[in-house]
Amino acid sequence: MEALGLLWFVFVLAVFLGLELITKVPSQLHTPLMSGSNAISGITLVGALLALQRVEGTALVVLGTAAVALATVNVVGGYLVTDRMLAMFRRRGGGGR
Repeated sequence: MEALGLLWFVFVLAVFLGLELITKVPSQLHTPLMSGSNAISGITLVGALLALQRVEGTALVVLGTAAVALATVNVVGGYLVTDRMLAMFRRRGGGGR
């Protein structure tokens, strides 16, 4: 049960820090910062997978699975947005990639 309290603490802390960061960053910097934060999200995904290996109990498995799913959505979405942003700077007419 001690692990559940720690997981909830980390989750609530991440929510508050994420909201604070998003509200303080100007909108022009959101896309470039998202590409940089993909590495952090990847680390979060690996950490969530490692934590999910060791949990017992339904509540911990559900919370760990939610962490893995949300981190995966964040990583994939970040890479898609970064690719779209970089596509704006590619030359048209075959000089692209």
